[in-house]
Amino acid sequence: RGRGGAAPGGGGGSKAKKKNGRSRGAKANNPPYLPPEAEDGNIEYKLKLVNPSQYRFEHLVTQMKWRLQEGRGEAVYQIGVEDNGLLVGLSEEEMRASLKTLRRMAEKVGADITVLREREVDYDSDVPRKITEVLVRKVPDNQQFLDLRVAVLGNVDSGKSTLLGVLTQGELDNGRGRARLNLFRHLHEIQSGRTSSISFEILGFNSKGEVVNYSDSRTAEEICESSSKMITFIDLAGHHKYLKTTIFGLTSYCPDFAMLVVSANTGIAGTTREHLGLAMALKVPFFIVVSKVDLCSKATVERTVKQLERILKQPGCNKLPLLVNSDDDAVTAAQQFAQSPNITPIFTLSSVSGENLDLLKVFLNILPPLTNSKEQEELMQQLTEFQVDEIYTVPEVGTVVGGTLSSGICREGENLVVGPTDDGKFLRLKVCSIQRNRSACRVLRAGQAATLALGPFDRSLLRKGMVMVSPEMNPTICSVFEAEIVLLFHATTFRKGFQVTVHVGNVRQTAIVEKIHGKDKLRTGEKAVVCFRFIKHPEYLKIGAKLLFREGVTKGIGHVTDLQAITTKENGLEESLGPGHLSF
Repeated sequence: RGRGGAAPGGGGGSKAKKKNGRSRGAKANNPPYLPPEAEDGNIEYKLKLVNPSQYRFEHLVTQMKWRLQEGRGEAVYQIGVEDNGLLVGLSEEEMRASLKTLRRMAEKVGADITVLREREVDYDSDVPRKITEVLVRKVPDNQQFLDLRVAVLGNVDSGKSTLLGVLTQGELDNGRGRARLNLFRHLHEIQSGRTSSISFEILGFNSKGEVVNYSDSRTAEEICESSSKMITFIDLAGHHKYLKTTIFGLTSYCPDFAMLVVSANTGIAGTTREHLGLAMALKVPFFIVVSKVDLCSKATVERTVKQLERILKQPGCNKLPLLVNSDDDAVTAAQQFAQSPNITPIFTLSSVSGENLDLLKVFLNILPPLTNSKEQEELMQQLTEFQVDEIYTVPEVGTVVGGTLSSGICREGENLVVGPTDDGKFLRLKVCSIQRNRSACRVLRAGQAATLALGPFDRSLLRKGMVMVSPEMNPTICSVFEAEIVLLFHATTFRKGFQVTVHVGNVRQTAIVEKIHGKDKLRTGEKAVVCFRFIKHPEYLKIGAKLLFREGVTKGIGHVTDLQAITTKENGLEESLGPGHLSF
């Protein structure tokens, strides 16, 4: 099939030949092979798609549906490549016919196609032969857009909020922080320019890969309607005194990726290393943005990038830095970043001059989701479980909770139970309405973040860290639990009776060290199984959940290994009192 003649190392494959005195195949150092095509996943190799028969066309459409389902609405087609990964290439005419067929296939399944990049392969033929990489994206039906959550980390004054302001508002900054004003939530943030709370910003991409943001005075609803892929940025605080808020944002909002912003003129300073460590500890894949390149010389930018590369290559990080300088690099970075967690793309850009901002947009547009459709389906089969991260009171709506649905499906009008309260009980409640990315939504699926209106439910009964679950789940709650931990840093020794703030998912509470198994005390870098007890009230935990704890300079990570459960059967479900019974 095709021109299989040029085997790797067979002379004809990888070397560019000079013809007519000009060198063709600028990418001569590309290997003549890609990795062989995988059965699952959303990448498909096609040698050519020239005038297929009707039967073959139907087969190709079915195959495209499968690839789109695997990538949750996105697929990448490599045209001119054998199934075993051999880069064969097609002539101009064959490529045009193949793209035409691909466009027909996409129309049939209701998708759009965008050419990501073309590259020439050089064989002994006189006709230039090309390979084209195409992104196929399904136009969303029933609000099923792809939603990726990106946490934004970095030291104070590294330009996190400004970069988000520029991306989501669509206009450049004036160099004095005008772009970030719309992101702040408190007056003191506007006055000091420091983010102290967690805010969410949305950036959409339509099925053709174009940016959809607040420019052209769109509302959030319009952005949701016209986007087939949404990126929700979680803007976290850089300042050291707001570290607990930053950790809460990273643990409870379950981001898919993290973006570490480093200022080119200050380099790695302040909380940068700490944020890098948090992303590593929670196993969140991260990429790095070096901002403010318009403020300093090329040499300074290079020095900051080298400093970053050195840290990333250290044994503790063990990452492979990939500097992005062109659209081609951005496409490669997005695909490799999702496939192998060790690769860390680095962007150098400016929010004032707009330099290289497009490369970041290309990267975000192509960035595939981490979970495939099968894992998503499995999560949706489970019982409903919603983590409560924020609580508001909205006039004429009542009590509203924000958070993430970690498993199952939640519908409007559903009856759930929320808890545990201070005495370990669960209260009944009803979900009145659901909003996702500021627009109404009927059904919430596992892994999605949303706000749920609970009507007249008494707000004082709720707190951050609670869960809303389906009544048949019979949730396990505990005050005492065991975790296998590694002590990352501690000034003296860590022993029984020590108090630390424990973060597990959306749970954040002070706990006392009851017992260290097999040891009297722990020093920096040591591992042990430790028994903790919450000092205030029981919490809902799961075995295997990631755990972070801190107290002053003491830091540690680990995972929950055992729970001493208090069964909710003994407590019984409490009916929550309606607004007419506020007699307590």
